[in-house]
Amino acid sequence: MHRFQVMAKRSLIAGVFDHCSCIVRMNAVKTPCSIQPLKLKRHVTELQGVRRLSTAEASVAARENGKIREKTLTMETMNPQIKTVEYAVRGPIVIKAGEIERELQEGVKKPFTEVIKANIGDAHAMGQKPITFLRQIVALCTCPELLDSPAFPEDAKKRARRILQSCGGNSLGSYSASQGLDCIRENIALYMEQRDRGVPANPDNIYLTTGASDGIVSILKLLVAGEGLSRTGVMIPIPQYPLYSAAISELGAVQVNYYLDEEHCWALDVNELHKALSAARKYCNPKVLCIINPGNPTGQVQSKKCIEDVIHFAYEEKLFILSDEVYQDNIYSPECQFHSFKKVLYEMGPEYFNTVELASFHSTSKGYMGECGFRGGYMEVINLDPEVKAQMVKLLSVRLCPPVSGQAAMDVIVNPPRPGEPSFEQFIQEKNAVLNTLAEKAKLTEKILNTLPGIKCNPLQGAMYAFPRIFIPPRAVEEAKALGMPPDMLYCLKLLEETGICIVPGSGFGQKEGTYHFRMTILPPTEKLKLLLEKVRDFHIKFLQEYSTLDSTPR
Repeated sequence: MHRFQVMAKRSLIAGVFDHCSCIVRMNAVKTPCSIQPLKLKRHVTELQGVRRLSTAEASVAARENGKIREKTLTMETMNPQIKTVEYAVRGPIVIKAGEIERELQEGVKKPFTEVIKANIGDAHAMGQKPITFLRQIVALCTCPELLDSPAFPEDAKKRARRILQSCGGNSLGSYSASQGLDCIRENIALYMEQRDRGVPANPDNIYLTTGASDGIVSILKLLVAGEGLSRTGVMIPIPQYPLYSAAISELGAVQVNYYLDEEHCWALDVNELHKALSAARKYCNPKVLCIINPGNPTGQVQSKKCIEDVIHFAYEEKLFILSDEVYQDNIYSPECQFHSFKKVLYEMGPEYFNTVELASFHSTSKGYMGECGFRGGYMEVINLDPEVKAQMVKLLSVRLCPPVSGQAAMDVIVNPPRPGEPSFEQFIQEKNAVLNTLAEKAKLTEKILNTLPGIKCNPLQGAMYAFPRIFIPPRAVEEAKALGMPPDMLYCLKLLEETGICIVPGSGFGQKEGTYHFRMTILPPTEKLKLLLEKVRDFHIKFLQEYSTLDSTPR
């Protein structure tokens, strides 16, 4: 018996337990241990001769002694900047949608059978199929033994071998350099030169990132400084993608709004930039100008002339340009064309190209790929002060490296199959199918929304969202005010509760006072998108009837 007790003590202390019951082995005999997992730590301590109180017991003892230990981290002691952060595309509406989904799963009866999440640009979650060549290369890099399989084409194997040879130990599981794998940065430079028709690109100015968001936040960290009137101001378009306002709040910078012109298809007016800059200089130090092209949530594509005007403005006012170009493949209007800020900057001549500081961003998450989960992206930063560049590399080194699987996915985007290679035909077919379908859905969405009284939707020239303006009757505005929420939040909540459709109120992106909008993605499969739009139509008409009369509804 003594031997059993000694072995039991050693086994418990060593942590040799089965999931639900502890098994102590003595020769060939298995003896169940009666210790429950939650009491395990205390029991082991007692076996070692030390009596420790559980958390609950310690709390009771503290109260009895009048010594209650207060929490170190509370709402009063936490970083105040975090409390100001908001991120509408995953905000209250989405939380409510999750609650409704759980209720449906539990059998609660609703006037719908599923929640359709049109709140975020998550292509694969909406049913978009992965690009075969991209997944093949990531699979080959993840499981190199597949390189011997005849099921994979040779062009995919060739690219996978090149990536693996650049990895430590020839493994995707090793850290890469903080800037990313050299071979992928070289391919990105070649891609950019081809895209921009010969404009030179240096791999040393290219940094692989954990999605575009990681790069944007990293650059903002370098730019934000000062206190009071000298605090960095960051100019962002309104409507904007909430990443920008969230990052500005988190970093304690000053948000400087410039409004896009909704009446002219969300155009960027340089006069508005001057107006916003002049006003901001009274309370902060504007140093950064953010551009989203094609626009999110607004879907406009900037003309070359507009980009030239913006660059000239930034040059004259000594502003650092952040150019968010993650939707550069998503161009739907035949009259529109994507122009990178880098290309236009180069064409404006050496005086601009050699002086204007510019960071541009791309991602695996959008385009025709939709690979959000891989968190792949890159940024190119030009005309950065050499000493600041060293500081940026140090900053990036702190997070070690972006996911190497995401880097491999990005490599496919910048180094796709070429004509004559085994995978070319299938790749082009899949790519064009995605982009052509998105173009059709953009037209469909715009057309149906514009048939509704009290809704006006600008042309969806690019990206993957609609941002229509909606009329909300005064009675509904008053009700929303009484509930302490923006009127378009009330609209979107009622839409969700009555139809199961999850979209995001325009107030989460910013909008001119007195105007109301919502953002929805066009990513659902065509038939589901039609169903979504039909439900929006029926709800909207019912909403207007409930709060006003259609005769008084403006067009």
